[in-house]
Amino acid sequence: MRHARLSPHPATACPDLDGIEVSISAGADLLILTYTLSGDLAGLIVPPPSSPQRRDGLWQHTCFEAFVMAGNGPGYREYNFSPSGEWATYAFSGYRDRIDLDSVAEPVIHCHTADNAVQIKVHLARCALPDGMRYRLGLSAVLEHADGRLSYWALRHPPGKPDFHHTDGFALTLELP
Repeated sequence: MRHARLSPHPATACPDLDGIEVSISAGADLLILTYTLSGDLAGLIVPPPSSPQRRDGLWQHTCFEAFVMAGNGPGYREYNFSPSGEWATYAFSGYRDRIDLDSVAEPVIHCHTADNAVQIKVHLARCALPDGMRYRLGLSAVLEHADGRLSYWALRHPPGKPDFHHTDGFALTLELP
């Protein structure tokens, strides 16, 4: 199991939050990502549970994300996971060059919310990942605040405005069996 810590983009600091930790584990058929957001959550909007379904636009509200590139790309996939249980998967042939996916394997999402923490555990089937054995991951989150602003969290932020699609953000390497 590997662990990583997300940091807020310098333009969207969040002093009330302790941070976001991510645990990553993988087996032959499964990638498990566990995001734990901790701190004073009173100023955040966390979507309540709903039926698990695919939904676009999750990145406009609180959601956790994974960008997965096989080898050195340039193609990659984007996965969005909401605390509500809703999810989205997108495929790209290169930087923000979106392409259609023939089929999408639905992730299994478990969310636990407490006064000072939100934990979302995601099971991604190996067939939902791009073909490969060596991956570069960009782990990130968008947090919606009660005052209407969004904060952007990632393993690594490229220079300039928040951009989770930028290859500089694919900062973690993972080998799958």
